[in-house]
Amino acid sequence: MVPISSASSPGTASDLAAVAARLEWADPTEILDWAFAHLPDAVVAASFEDLVLVHLVHEGWPEVPIAFLDTGGHFPETLEFVASVTEAWQLPLLRVTPGPEAAATPCGTDGCCERRKVEPLTQLLAGRAGWVTGVKRVDAPTRAATPVVAWDERFGVVKVNPLATWSDEDVLAYLERHGLATHPLWAQGYTSIGCAAVTAMPSVPGDRRSGRWAGSSKVECGLHEG
Repeated sequence: MVPISSASSPGTASDLAAVAARLEWADPTEILDWAFAHLPDAVVAASFEDLVLVHLVHEGWPEVPIAFLDTGGHFPETLEFVASVTEAWQLPLLRVTPGPEAAATPCGTDGCCERRKVEPLTQLLAGRAGWVTGVKRVDAPTRAATPVVAWDERFGVVKVNPLATWSDEDVLAYLERHGLATHPLWAQGYTSIGCAAVTAMPSVPGDRRSGRWAGSSKVECGLHEG
């Protein structure tokens, strides 16, 4: 068992690297098995852009909380999708919202992601041992080296990415195989969905995240950096 309580020490970092190497091509359920065995208070963070991670956890570990960062700037379609899935599956949803100080930084303004995403998630993860995300290497060049398991310096927890090695085709095949609903904005041509103020149709063919923060140099919100 990895000594999670001292996960920032070099020895534990090596242990986590060894775990990541062992699980590199493991099925996501095996990775989740490891996560919930070693990080019993871990929370799953899901954007609900697709339902793969939510479905995997719901099927195997229905008691594990699913956190949704409600920034106050999501598309109505996203909020409706989250509500419908939560009700249909009776998910233990944690709706994580920013504090009143976020009113000074509306979605799309400088510092909005820090105030509306990073700070609320920091509060949620305080005192926990880990978090599980749906990040994939194919999402963006900034995520190409995403490990399956690693120490997250920013939040001070172990971060688990059970879908890190999956392709977009893997995601679509899973959704089809299990008959899962897709985000309603996919049908309109959106390929990466965040807050409405900073999400557009993809501007570069083949680059699914090219519609995020279009016209700016920003490529990440801060949750998955470093």
